[in-house]
Amino acid sequence: MHKISRRKFVHQTTKTAIATVITAGAIVNTQAMSDNNTFIHHVYFWLNNPDSKTDFEQLVAGLRKLSAVKTIKTFYIGKPANTSRDVIDSSYSVSWLLLFNNKADQDSYQTDPIHLKFVEECKHLWKKVVVYDTVNV
Repeated sequence: MHKISRRKFVHQTTKTAIATVITAGAIVNTQAMSDNNTFIHHVYFWLNNPDSKTDFEQLVAGLRKLSAVKTIKTFYIGKPANTSRDVIDSSYSVSWLLLFNNKADQDSYQTDPIHLKFVEECKHLWKKVVVYDTVNV
């Protein structure tokens, strides 16, 4: 039997564990995105007052509350990235990306009381909303 130092053993074990976690994470992420029923709902908001930090923060706070809807699988709140190419539209103020397990869950979200309350409380903040819904091909 070959003896190795404790330090070398811990180092090798740690490297193996990290590699396993990274690989497992990549597999899980690939599987999540290949689910045939995943329904993606991406909403873009243009604020009435795009320079208002208060309005921006109020919309983001409303979206965080909205994330409590039970049928939402994953959500992401974003703002335009600092990128500039001819194909990029960064004229919006806030984006709201949602993943649902299926279309039925997204349909339920549309009539959920939390969603209806969000619209009622925050609709005064935006002048335009554009939605892109996608399903797997």
